[in-house]
Amino acid sequence: MAFDLKKIYAAFAIDDPFVNAVPYGTGHINDTYKMDCASTSYIVQRLNTSIFRQPELLMDNFQRVTAHIARKIAAEKSDRKTLQLVLARETGKPFFRDEENNFWRCYHFVDQARTYDILETPEQAFQAAAAFGQFQCDLADLERLNETIVDFHNTPSRLRNLEAAIKADRCHRLAKVGKEVDFVMRRAADCSVLIDLQKKGELAERTTHNDTKLNNVLIDPATQRAVCVIDLDTTMPGLPHYDFGDMVRTGTSPAAEDERDLSLVGMRFEMFEALLRGYLSQAKFLNPLEKELLPFSGKLITLEIGIRFLTDYLEGDVYFKTKREDHNLDRCRTQFKLVESIESQLDAMKKLNASIR
Repeated sequence: MAFDLKKIYAAFAIDDPFVNAVPYGTGHINDTYKMDCASTSYIVQRLNTSIFRQPELLMDNFQRVTAHIARKIAAEKSDRKTLQLVLARETGKPFFRDEENNFWRCYHFVDQARTYDILETPEQAFQAAAAFGQFQCDLADLERLNETIVDFHNTPSRLRNLEAAIKADRCHRLAKVGKEVDFVMRRAADCSVLIDLQKKGELAERTTHNDTKLNNVLIDPATQRAVCVIDLDTTMPGLPHYDFGDMVRTGTSPAAEDERDLSLVGMRFEMFEALLRGYLSQAKFLNPLEKELLPFSGKLITLEIGIRFLTDYLEGDVYFKTKREDHNLDRCRTQFKLVESIESQLDAMKKLNASIR
């Protein structure tokens, strides 16, 4: 679908002549463009409202989070950064709704920083994990955000969705994924561990990012320091384990999320150690049980995302963008291979975690 991006540019309070706009990034959900103006650049995104069905509440969260962090940064006179929204020219709102009811947002492009789909060094892992730990600390005193996607990281709910997709088999793909279904069902008991502890009051709800792929942290290529946490659409109430678990999922394997050669997939222990030390350097708010469960969370969230890819595959690829046949199945298989690698190293992960004070 083609959009008149110059017209979208004009809807935001920018007084810098428009030059060009091109697709940007590798996200699965929103349509993202880098918009270059005469003297600076911006990121413009069309929200996928079939996924984010409450875009106004989402943008309320986005605005509150970025303003809150900006105040923290200003008070400590830090060189850290946060995303800076550009308001709509006519309404002053943090989004623009066009004639086709598309929701658009715009924020300043963070220059002299880049993302890494696959982390190259333990120092990058340390920095990214510390940034997410700092992000959680920054938001610890923020009033409760809107829950824009109910049960987003509720693994038992994700398992029920998979079971429904298996029963319906509306795309007649079930025969192709028997091994993957068996893999999940053998680990079904793991799915409820965190939710059950939260229901008992042993784990506290906190404000979390909920999508801590390591390419959601901007890193300065010159200093290798984390600069800014991005992609805030799922920032809402959650458990810190959701964030740490997704860091393990996305930061420890040298393979791409959709790698077909599963021999390349595995958890690099040195990357896990860097993530754990980086996160714990900032996440001082964790109680002993929360800290104890960090290694398990890596396994759980990797399993959960694999379940989501498998469910989407069975339902006809309706959630995640795909670029080839069986793309979501490839993604699912990559996650499950990583789960196996994590399981094989879980005792060592727990031992390391216990040793860090």
